[in-house]
Amino acid sequence: MSSLYDCETWEPLLRLLRTAHAQALAAPGGQVSGTIGRGSYSVPVKWRYPPPGRAMLLSDNQAEHDAIEQVRGALSGAGVNDIAFTAEIPPNGAAVLRLFDRSAATERGIGNSPGTLILVEGAVPEPWRRLPERCEGARPAPSADPERLGRVLRERIPEAIGATEEEIAAAERRLGLALPEEVKALYQVTRGRWEDWQGNDGAEQRVFDAVGFELGSLEDLAVADLSHWSYFRWQHAATGAVLTGPDDAVQDLVGSPGWIVLGGTGGGERVAVDLTPGPRGHLGQVIVLDNRQNIGASLWTESLTDLALGPERPWYTGHRWDKQPLTAIVHDGSIRSIEAAAHPALEVLRIGAWTGEPLSLAPVVGLPRLRTLCAYPGTLADPLEIAALTALKFLELAPGDWRALLDAAAVPGSLSAASVHTSGQEDPRHIVALTNEILALWDRPPTTETVVTGDLGPLA
Repeated sequence: MSSLYDCETWEPLLRLLRTAHAQALAAPGGQVSGTIGRGSYSVPVKWRYPPPGRAMLLSDNQAEHDAIEQVRGALSGAGVNDIAFTAEIPPNGAAVLRLFDRSAATERGIGNSPGTLILVEGAVPEPWRRLPERCEGARPAPSADPERLGRVLRERIPEAIGATEEEIAAAERRLGLALPEEVKALYQVTRGRWEDWQGNDGAEQRVFDAVGFELGSLEDLAVADLSHWSYFRWQHAATGAVLTGPDDAVQDLVGSPGWIVLGGTGGGERVAVDLTPGPRGHLGQVIVLDNRQNIGASLWTESLTDLALGPERPWYTGHRWDKQPLTAIVHDGSIRSIEAAAHPALEVLRIGAWTGEPLSLAPVVGLPRLRTLCAYPGTLADPLEIAALTALKFLELAPGDWRALLDAAAVPGSLSAASVHTSGQEDPRHIVALTNEILALWDRPPTTETVVTGDLGPLA
C-alpha cells in the first residue's frame, strides 16, 4: 500500500494539528479536517506572521511547509491528485485518521467543499454547449486596412522577421479555417517567435508597443473553444446563462470556433480576433477574453488596424451581470420573492441569504427551461417541491434538504450534476455518506474511506 496511507507520512501534520486545536480535539467527538492537493491545500494550522515591516518568509512556517510537502510527496507517489481527511487525536495520542479518496465522478470543490458530483458521464453545463449564431451579413469594419496595418508595423519594427506564405498556410491548415487578411498582414511583418528577439534588446517591447498587445507566435495561434475555460468549475458554469442582445457587438458565449487567440494583454487575459461577431459587431474585431469570467468577452476595438493606430485604449468595457429573465437571485438584497423571479425564460434560480419565511417553489413549477436550482439552508418551505421541477440539470442544496429528497425517493432523475452546500462545520464523514448516496442513484463510483491509526503519545 502507498505511503499515503501510512501514519508516519501524516505524523508531522497531525502533531501540528494537535498543538493548534488541543482543546477542541480533547472534547468528546472532537476532530479537525482538511484537504491536501498537489497544487493547493486547506489545513487548519495557525500561521506565524512576521513582525511589522518584514515580508513573510518560508522559514516562518517551515514546520507546516515540510509537513504538507511530505503528504504531497505521497500523493504523487500514489498517483492521487488530492485527498480529504479528518483527524481525531485525544489527549492520550491515539490518533484516528480518516482519508477520503475523492470519487472519479466528483469535481473538486473549493477548500473543504465536497465539490460537484458529475452524475452523467461526459455531461457539461448548458452554457458550454452553446454555439454562435450565424452572423449573416457581418463585414470587416471600415477601419480594417491590411495594407496600412502592414505598412505601419514595418515602420515601427523594421528589424522584425515576418512569416512566409507557406507558414501562414500551414497555420490555416492546422486551425481548419482561413485567417483574416489583417491577421495575415500582421504575421507577414512579425511571426511573433520569441527566439527571433533573443539578443535584440527591447525587441519584444517594441513589438508590444507596435501591435498593442503581447503577440503570440504564428505556431501558437489557437481557437478559444471550451478548453479556454477548463479551469472553471461545473457549478460556476451551471449558474450562468448565455444571452446575446440585438445591440451586442460580441456574442455572449463560453467559446467560439471563430475566436482566434493571437496573444495576451500582459495581465493574463487573452486577445483574439472574432469571426463570429454579434449583431452589432464587425468581422475580425478584436476582443479580450477575461480570465475572471467564464462566459463572454469584451470588445476592445473594431479592427487590428484601429488597435495599432490607437494602442493605449483600455480593453475592459465591463460585463453584463444582470441576465434577467434567464437568471434570478432571490435573497434579502435582491429579488424578494419566487413569484417575482418566475418567467417562462428562467433558466437559473438561486436562493441566497434569506431572513423571511421559507419560500415555496410552486411559482416556478412547470417552467420549461429551469435547469439550475441552488438554495441556501433553511430557505425552502418544502424541499419535496423540487420533484416537480422536471427540467433540472443541476441542483445544489443543503444536507438537510438532500436528506429529505433521498428519504422520499424524490431526487429528480433529470439531473446531470449536483452539489451539497456546506458551511464547513459539518462532519465530513456525514457529507461523504450523503454524496455517496446521491452518486449511487446513477451508479457512479463512490468516495472511498481509509482509516489509519497511530500513537502520537500523550501531550507533554
